[in-house]
Amino acid sequence: MPSFRAPGPLFREPAGSPTATALTPGGSPRYVYLIATVAALGGLLFGFDTAIINGALIFLKKDFNLSDAETEWAASSILFGAVIGAALAGWLTDRYGRRRLLFAAAALFTLSALAAAVPRTLTEFVLARLAGGLAIGLASLLVPLYIAEIAPARIRGRLVTLNQLAIVTGILLAYVASYYLADLGLDSWRWMFASAALPSLLFMLTLLLVPESPRWLLGRGREAEALNTLTRLNGPVAAAAEAEEIQAALAAERGEEASLSQPRLRRPLRIAVVLAVLQQITGINTILYYGSIIFTEHSGQSASSAIGANALIGGINFAGTVVALFVIDRIGRKPLLLLASGGMALSLGALVVALQLHASGPWLLGLIMLYVACFAVGLGPGVWVVITEIFPNAVRGRAASLATVALWVACTLISFTFLSLVKAAGLSGAFGLYAVLSALTFAFVWRAVPETKERTLEEIERAWQ
Repeated sequence: MPSFRAPGPLFREPAGSPTATALTPGGSPRYVYLIATVAALGGLLFGFDTAIINGALIFLKKDFNLSDAETEWAASSILFGAVIGAALAGWLTDRYGRRRLLFAAAALFTLSALAAAVPRTLTEFVLARLAGGLAIGLASLLVPLYIAEIAPARIRGRLVTLNQLAIVTGILLAYVASYYLADLGLDSWRWMFASAALPSLLFMLTLLLVPESPRWLLGRGREAEALNTLTRLNGPVAAAAEAEEIQAALAAERGEEASLSQPRLRRPLRIAVVLAVLQQITGINTILYYGSIIFTEHSGQSASSAIGANALIGGINFAGTVVALFVIDRIGRKPLLLLASGGMALSLGALVVALQLHASGPWLLGLIMLYVACFAVGLGPGVWVVITEIFPNAVRGRAASLATVALWVACTLISFTFLSLVKAAGLSGAFGLYAVLSALTFAFVWRAVPETKERTLEEIERAWQ
C-alpha cells in the first residue's frame, strides 16, 4: 500500500486524460448542476434545522424556565437523532438506494419542523428535535455521497462543496429568520421552527426530478438505467467507458463487499474518521448553536443585537464557502484544509488573549468571524469532500456512514458539554482548548491526508491497493 503523507504523483491527473478536460462532449452540464442543486436542498435543511436553535434558544429558555443542563439538552437533542440517522443511513442507502433515503429525510424534515413548533413541555420538544436529527443524519451522509457519485471528476469537489454552501445558506437563513421573528414575543421560537416546513416540502417535490445514483444502480445489476443516467451526465461515449470502469471496480470488490475490516480500507477509514472528529472538536458548532448566549451573557448585548451578530457570522460563513466552491478543484483539498486549520488555531489563540484582556465586543466579534471564515474556506467543505471520495464503490455508503457517525458523536459531545466547560474553565479556557485542537488538525492533515483532486472515484480506489 502506498504512503499518503504527501500528495505525490499517484494523485495527480495525467496530462490529456479525460478527467483533465472539460465536461465530456455530449453530456449536459445543466443536468449535472440541476441534480446537484436539488440534492443540496437537503444540505440547506440540515443547516437551517441545526442553526435555528441559536436564536430560538433565548426565548425557549425563558418560556420553559430551563436550567443550563436543560438548555444543553434542548440544543443538543437534535444531534443525538443525527447520530442515529447517520448510523442507519449507510446500511439503508447501500440496500435501498440514495434517492429513496433522500425522500425519507425530506419527510422527516417536514414532520419535525411542525412538531417542534407546538410542544407544551421540554420532553415533547426534545422528541420533535430527535426526529429532525434523524433527517439531518440521513441528509448529512446521503447528499454529499450522492453528489460525489454523479459528479464528473473535474468538478466533483465544487459540486460536493455546493452541499456545504447549501448548509451555510440554511444557517444564514435561520439567523435571518430568527432576527425578524424575534419581534413576535416569547412564542417567537415556535414560528422559527415552523418556518422550516415549506422548504422541506419543496425538497420532497424537487426530488422527483433527480435519478438514482448510477454507481448504485450498476451495483444492483440495473445497467440500462445506469447507462441512461450516465449518458445524460457525460454523453454516450464517456458514459460507456465510465460504466465499464465502474463495473470493473465492482467486480474486483466482490467477495469483500460485506466487510469494512479489509486491510486496504484501514488507512482511508482512519483518515475519514479522524478528519470528521477534528472538524467538530475544533469548536465550530459552539458558535453556531450558542452564539446568541455567548454574546448576551459574555458581551452584554441584547437578544436582538446578539441575533444580529449571528447573522453577520452566518454571512461570513456563507462568503467563505463561496470562496471554497471556486478554489477547491483548483488548489486541491489538502491546501484548503491546511489553510483552514492553521487560521483557526491562530484566530482562536488571539480570541483567548482578547478575552483575558477583557477586550470590547467588536474585537471579540471580529476574531470569531475570522475563525468562522477560516473554517468555511477549508475544514467545512473539505472534510465532506474527502469522506465521499476515498472509499470503494461497494462499501462507500457504510464506510462514509461510519465517518459521519463519528462526526455527529463529536458534534454532540462538544455541544452537550459547552456550557458546562465554560462554567468550569471560563470562555477563554474553552476556546483555548479548541485552539490547541485546531493546531493538532493542521499536523494531522500535513502528515496523513492525500490530495485527490481531478481523480475519478475508481482511480482513487485503485490507488489504495
